[in-house]
Amino acid sequence: MNELQLKYGCNPNQKPSRIYMENGELPIEVLNGRPGYINFLDALNSWQLVKELKEATGLPAAASFKHVSPAGAAVGLPLDDTLAHIYFVDDVKIPLSPIACAYARARGADRMSSYGDFIALSDICDEATATLIKREVSDGVIAPGYTEEALQILRDKRKGTYNVIQIDPNYRPEPIERKQVFGVTFEQGRNEVRLDDPALFENIPTANKEFPEEARRDLIIALITLKYTQSNSVCYVKGGQAIGIGAGQQSRIHCTRLAGNKADIWWLRQHPKVMSLPFVPGIRRADRDNTIDLYIGEEYMDVLKDGEWQKFFTEQPAPLTAEEKQEWIAKNTGVCLGSDAFFPFGDNVERAHKSGVEYIAQAGGSVRDDHVIMTCDKYGIAMTFTGVRLFHH
Repeated sequence: MNELQLKYGCNPNQKPSRIYMENGELPIEVLNGRPGYINFLDALNSWQLVKELKEATGLPAAASFKHVSPAGAAVGLPLDDTLAHIYFVDDVKIPLSPIACAYARARGADRMSSYGDFIALSDICDEATATLIKREVSDGVIAPGYTEEALQILRDKRKGTYNVIQIDPNYRPEPIERKQVFGVTFEQGRNEVRLDDPALFENIPTANKEFPEEARRDLIIALITLKYTQSNSVCYVKGGQAIGIGAGQQSRIHCTRLAGNKADIWWLRQHPKVMSLPFVPGIRRADRDNTIDLYIGEEYMDVLKDGEWQKFFTEQPAPLTAEEKQEWIAKNTGVCLGSDAFFPFGDNVERAHKSGVEYIAQAGGSVRDDHVIMTCDKYGIAMTFTGVRLFHH
């Protein structure tokens, strides 16, 4: 099959719509559902990300995509009790495989953004992973294969309409890619830069030049994630997973702030007050996620005032004060930060430091590199100039 007709394009009025190959067969097979135009954009972009993560780290990888950018990306490291609790997988009765752990991390880091996502898995989807997927609101999944048990679970999701795509893991696209904008064809070489190259850590201009093995791994995860994120983009990573992604912002400091705020929320969800919130039995997953987001934020009274808290909690929780939040955020350390282009000013480092960043990988080449380096040295941050820009549009 070299062509697949779609219901419509990005919007219902955009017809006709299709995906097709000018040469050869499509590298995908739809096993269930009827994926749309945006579904395929998310599927093919996210597959590239997880495939590259797996090649770079040797670990199974997963991504949660929304609107052609990752909401989360992770490799399959085991979950401790805290992460299993805040990702709401501590009640799963079967053991979580490495690919299931990767998906739990990718989905769990930013559950608000991942609502209604498209999922990519680097490895064959097994029963444990399908069990996690079935519980969430999602549009579909792409993977190199599915076990029979997993495929049956996924085919039962969304009354049988859930989108399941299988991709040929051996497929390699042509080295030149093209797209049209306003009737004009753009052509460029594919971005084949390797982001696990040790040379990326050779130009270290900061006083602190130490990058532990885990920090190098997490910075590679950040850079690969950014390679498939709409620019401008910044990514915070800790423990093998993205914990905050800022995408598509015109100003880099806004990327850094947006991603940093998401990283702070990820960390605050591990605060004892948040982990012990007394939810009413049977609360829907989306309502629980929205409630936690409000409780952590500045509009906490929306869920704590009389007449409202009773909808979500068995008893009225005490607020999480600004002082408690600052004290808890200060305990987050060892965070890695990647940027898809250079930092023009040291204000990005100042903001990153507030979210526990100790290691940075960025392109370098700003006329204010000296100020950026000085700000890193102020906090003892180790920074490498990769010399590689990762714009993606």
